[in-house]
Amino acid sequence: MEASLFELEAKKLNGETISLKEFEGKTIVVVNTASKCGLTPQYEGLENLYKIYKDKGLVILGFPCNQFGKQEQGTANEISEFCEINYGVSFPMFDKVEVNGPNAHPVFKYLKSKLGGILGSNIKWNFTKFVIDKNGKPVKRFAPTTKPEKMESYLRKIL
Repeated sequence: MEASLFELEAKKLNGETISLKEFEGKTIVVVNTASKCGLTPQYEGLENLYKIYKDKGLVILGFPCNQFGKQEQGTANEISEFCEINYGVSFPMFDKVEVNGPNAHPVFKYLKSKLGGILGSNIKWNFTKFVIDKNGKPVKRFAPTTKPEKMESYLRKIL
């Protein structure tokens, strides 16, 4: 049987490694993030979605990435402080990862294999958003430029 998202692990910004099985039964949005990107204000929209829908089973998982324009050069501590101070981020944030290439994190290898983009499966920029349903099935991929608010009606349907 094919691997599932819930068989994977990821390291949080605080250094703790967790199993994604922890999020089984929830609707998940996985997003690669950056602090110095023109799209960085999307943190605010993502946090708003999380606050509104977390009690209905939504979780957002942020994965900082420095592969696009070197827009995430900070340490885990700096990233954590930036997210909290500037955007009040309370959803789980993970350690910096690569999303493309041979060192891509297993979470992104898995998601790209399930939901390719318009120009192939590679992630084109920061704030690419993957939606995984309650059963762990990747169901939709949103472009970096898609604002979190534009995802709301879709998320409401599948929560």
